[in-house]
Amino acid sequence: MLENTSDARSMRGLVKWFDPSKGFGFVVADDGGPDILLHANVLRNFGQSSVADGSAIELSVIDTERGIQAAEIITITPPEMDLDHKTPHDDGFEDADLTGVALEPARVKWFDKSKGFGFANVFGVSDDIFIHVEVLRRSGLADLQYGEAIGVRVVDGKRGRMAAQVASWEVALKEE
Repeated sequence: MLENTSDARSMRGLVKWFDPSKGFGFVVADDGGPDILLHANVLRNFGQSSVADGSAIELSVIDTERGIQAAEIITITPPEMDLDHKTPHDDGFEDADLTGVALEPARVKWFDKSKGFGFANVFGVSDDIFIHVEVLRRSGLADLQYGEAIGVRVVDGKRGRMAAQVASWEVALKEE
């Protein structure tokens, strides 16, 4: 339980790492200093279950007996993507091709970060949508949990329907 939230202050930094299975990670502040603890509950309050390493983040933080901890997330910006880097599953689509592609509500069927991919289903549609870990990373996420509600922009690839972008459920709701 975080105390003294009235003493909170705003900081910017980069996500050093976040492990959803451990339920926490750390942020390195732009101004230096000790790492900032980022607990999974704070991330969930923002509407995400994970965050990609290297994401820019603006936080409200507090000092505790254990050090600096995130009290609230203000913004998350995914890490810069390498435009020359293509995954084997990109099928040659460009981000510009997503103009006009609606963000559809979906639920995660399964996702295995160690395998680097998983599947989701758009509500009301039985077809599987392939999700590659690199697409997830470019979307600012690091992992997905079974049954998690998400938003996806779906394109037709050489191997079928695939996610070109993934968003947290809260982001998807804001775009409606």
